[in-house]
Amino acid sequence: MLRDRVLPSGIGHTTNCFLRVEGTDGDEAFLTTEASSERRNVSTVNQLAHALHMDPTLDSGSLVKIFWPKARCALLRDDLVLMDSPGTDVTQELDSWIDSFCLDADVFVLVGNAESTLMNTEKLFFHKVSERISKPNVFILHNRWDASVSEPEFIEEVRKQHLDRCVSFLAEELKVVAVDEAPSRIFFVSAKEVLSSRMQRAQGMPETGEPGGALAEGFHDRLREFQLFERTFEEFISQSAVKTKFEQHTVRAWQITEATKAVMDAINIASADRKISCLEEREDLRDRLDFVRGQINRLSDSSRASIRALSDSVTAKVAAVLSDQICSLPVVVEEFRGDFKPTAETLELYKTKLLQHVEERLISGLAHRCSPAVLRDVSECLRHMTDSVRPLLSTSVQAQLSVPSTSFQLTYDLGLAALCVDFRENVDFQFSLGWTALVTRFIGAANAKRALSSPDPGLQDSATFRDQVVVSIATGLVSVTSRASMTVLVIGGVVWRSVGWRVIALSLSVYGLLYLYEKLTWTDASRERAMKQQFVEHAARRLRAVVPVSSSGCSQQVHKELTAALARLSQKVDLSEAELEADIRQLSFQVQRLENIQRRSKTFRNRATELETQLEAFSVQYLQGN
Repeated sequence: MLRDRVLPSGIGHTTNCFLRVEGTDGDEAFLTTEASSERRNVSTVNQLAHALHMDPTLDSGSLVKIFWPKARCALLRDDLVLMDSPGTDVTQELDSWIDSFCLDADVFVLVGNAESTLMNTEKLFFHKVSERISKPNVFILHNRWDASVSEPEFIEEVRKQHLDRCVSFLAEELKVVAVDEAPSRIFFVSAKEVLSSRMQRAQGMPETGEPGGALAEGFHDRLREFQLFERTFEEFISQSAVKTKFEQHTVRAWQITEATKAVMDAINIASADRKISCLEEREDLRDRLDFVRGQINRLSDSSRASIRALSDSVTAKVAAVLSDQICSLPVVVEEFRGDFKPTAETLELYKTKLLQHVEERLISGLAHRCSPAVLRDVSECLRHMTDSVRPLLSTSVQAQLSVPSTSFQLTYDLGLAALCVDFRENVDFQFSLGWTALVTRFIGAANAKRALSSPDPGLQDSATFRDQVVVSIATGLVSVTSRASMTVLVIGGVVWRSVGWRVIALSLSVYGLLYLYEKLTWTDASRERAMKQQFVEHAARRLRAVVPVSSSGCSQQVHKELTAALARLSQKVDLSEAELEADIRQLSFQVQRLENIQRRSKTFRNRATELETQLEAFSVQYLQGN
């Protein structure tokens, strides 16, 4: 078949390892071994693989690759690869041979000796092959058929004997071919004669069965038999390539396209279902988001109104209680007990303690009467806001929502020490009928203090103010005398004429006795009472002025606490809104992905359908005709 003496040949067992022959585009033939990729001369194949003088480094499972020019062998032009085995009777490693070299074979050629029958080892090999390859293509060549010319009377009997046994083996044992087709797989040839004839023809010499000899009897019949084998071999190679390669690949491709279409349809349906689910879920989330936003706006407005109402209520309540506390200021001051001495140091310490006592009592009273109700209202407002916000929150944010805080405490800062910093007590003796007392009685304490103070030479209105004071006193006296009747004046005049000097003397005595009495009774206790009275008047006046400020301060505390709580709840709602927006974005992204998946699945399904159409056309054109 290679038209030259390439592979080992001769009497007995010749090939020691696997020889792989494939075509090369070059003009030179060469070989390589598994141990080295070095290109060696093809003439060394006999030294490497001949069983009589083999290379000791090569065993029966080794492979030698022989690259033969395609120009010298037409069989090798279509990427045909020939594999020559060392023989099935030289090793027990048939399974490894099959796995290594035979699984991708298209055609098997059993070259037997026509002078003997089929060997059990040969049959065993093909039985093992048929176990791994479904219905392998097997040809049987009875070589050395030229030896039959020596006994022409037995030729037909021997031929029939070989044919029957081989048909039985192929059709009944291996079951790779029908009984009527089996004879077409069996040939009787003489490879030596064909090779010699072809080599002589290549050298321009006449064809003879033996080199330098005459044609052996029946040579042309054996040559035609071999040529028939080659044609049949080439046809089977071509058909096998189509059947075993293209047809299998085509069937597999059909299976793949069907599976692809099924998968793409399933993906398309699943994507559509999931897309609908995502769209519905996204719409629900959008409705939920709109609802939450609307509810939190309404809740914020109503909560702010409640906070304002509660703040106004606290302002009114604290103002009322503080006014009551101011009215009870004399009692609070009278309760104070301290070491009173009319010295400057003692008075300052006394006033400091008095201020602390009064402020503590006032704050205690405010806390007792205001704080419980205010804290109850604050807690109720917090609970109401929290309960109203809770349904608007997501599950994860609800888990973070704590119980309304009860740590809020209303603080009262009257700042009494700062209010009374300008308090100046007057514990000096003051005669009730003295000039100062009379002036105070007629024009008031503030104007009396101003009138009786030393004049400032730098002020131009000092004289004017004094004149106004004198006019006020005179007006008062005139007012008193104007209310007496004329009868009283007449009686007084008559009395004055009769006892005038005595009345004057008596009046002076009474005035002196009154002065002496008041002077003797002006003790530290009297001074303390006077100071407390002065403090009550001063503190009450200053506290009344700061009632709005103090009540507003308490109101601001409540407003700040509730506003901060509302802000915290609004932040929780913002977190829920952010989660909803993130979920909506995620669902939108999923919808987009699912749309892309649907679009791509449709594209792949259409491509699979196109491939299926092309496969059908290919099968009709190339496979069904075979």
